[in-house]
Amino acid sequence: MDFLKELGIEDENYGAYNGQWLETSGDWLESRNPSTGELIAKIKQADEADYERCLVAARDAFEKLRTMPAPARGELVRKCGEAIRSKKDALGKLITLEMGKSIQEGWGEVQEVIDIADFAVGQSRMLYGLSMHSERPGHAMREQWHPLGVVGVITAFNFPMAVWGWNSMLAWICGDPCVWKPASSVPLCAIGMINAVRPVLEAEGLGALATLCIGSGRNVGARMLEDKRLPMISFTGSTSVGRNVGATVAQRFGSTILELGGNNAIVVMEDCDLDMALHATLFGAVGTAGQRCTSTRRILVQESIADEFIDRLKRAYQDIKVGDPMDESTLCGPLIDEAAVEAMAASIEAAKAAGGELLSGGGKAEMPGDLAGGNFVVPAIMKVENEYQIVQDETFAPLLYIICVKDLEDAISKHNDVPQGLSSAIFTLNVRDAERFISAAGSDCGIANVNIGTSGAEIGGAFGGEKETGGGRESGSDAWKAYMRRQTNTVNYSAELPLAQGIQFG
Repeated sequence: MDFLKELGIEDENYGAYNGQWLETSGDWLESRNPSTGELIAKIKQADEADYERCLVAARDAFEKLRTMPAPARGELVRKCGEAIRSKKDALGKLITLEMGKSIQEGWGEVQEVIDIADFAVGQSRMLYGLSMHSERPGHAMREQWHPLGVVGVITAFNFPMAVWGWNSMLAWICGDPCVWKPASSVPLCAIGMINAVRPVLEAEGLGALATLCIGSGRNVGARMLEDKRLPMISFTGSTSVGRNVGATVAQRFGSTILELGGNNAIVVMEDCDLDMALHATLFGAVGTAGQRCTSTRRILVQESIADEFIDRLKRAYQDIKVGDPMDESTLCGPLIDEAAVEAMAASIEAAKAAGGELLSGGGKAEMPGDLAGGNFVVPAIMKVENEYQIVQDETFAPLLYIICVKDLEDAISKHNDVPQGLSSAIFTLNVRDAERFISAAGSDCGIANVNIGTSGAEIGGAFGGEKETGGGRESGSDAWKAYMRRQTNTVNYSAELPLAQGIQFG
């Protein structure tokens, strides 16, 4: 495959980079194609000693980066964005090969990294503080932002490049190197991305800004969580693992950005544009084979149109092409591994046992030729009640639950009655209902949309959720502040030394 060679990926790769590729000493890790089950490559992972070399290099890079003017850091990010842009086709194909999302989505993910780089370049000239009035004569007060330190980035398999981009591009303009631990199922995506940007960084003597440490949770992940040299950890993954991440980092008074589970719903009202609602449902539930944290899990449809909606949705599901994600006409590629296939089957059985009805799909998809060994499933629709325990849990697969609601108040009540709080949407042409849904008394999610689906956020807005989705924000808006430390300054330019609050002392 020519695109692997273009990205400097050979059959065997070292799993740590700190300004140079290291000869690592850990165990071998296999990367397999989820579409076929075939071995793509083997990677020599980092062990504890390799991790230490990476941290030392990242700390050294921080000493240099934090004194560089922020616009100069922005120029470095601009060059990295251009380097990624030149490799967009190859990087997108690598995502599709190793992770299994459709090629259109693979290219889209790389574009997301390019977009956040562009955003960060502008932001590098807008790391604004505040000027405040002092109550004391001859005094001035201001607030400014300084680099935080080396940031630990632990990413999940489903967005093997974009989430690193969200964090690293902002961290770099803020003055922070990143140490990246990718998911063990997608190590080549990390290697390919690092190879895309490292010529730019190495030319400035700053290769360790993009430190990479591929390794087990024991050798790398756990050390990152406990390492006081990493003042902030950005973690993307399951809620169960996120609980440990948050607790462990908090014990040492570090900060976290936690992007955890989602149980995202679309509310479909009787006055909606039904065609739009169906299109949004289809992409939200089936795109990335239901393996986005923002994937649509639940449809809360008003009873008066439920039969029509379900009828049309079932017909649309019959036209979904499940198959080779490299084929641009494929909508649904494979799940990441056999365990994910089994988890989907178990969720369907649990929903049935609770009283749910399977309306369409389910089971493993029979595929021809080389694809017979892949992790393909048939996207499924089930009619359920919101209170079923399995509906309260997140299943990372193309499994969509239909829940009937009486009116908007019933929809909001059921919508919010799950532990997670990431993304939400309503389809309605009633401006009152739309505004009610996104008001303080409406959706309790970090993202609430009107007449667009739950999936496919733009980088301009802050991304993240509430409740068991974790907390913190990445990407746009003022998410950059998480990568900096706030400092309040008071400057006395008078010849007196008055105290605040009018206190008289001596």
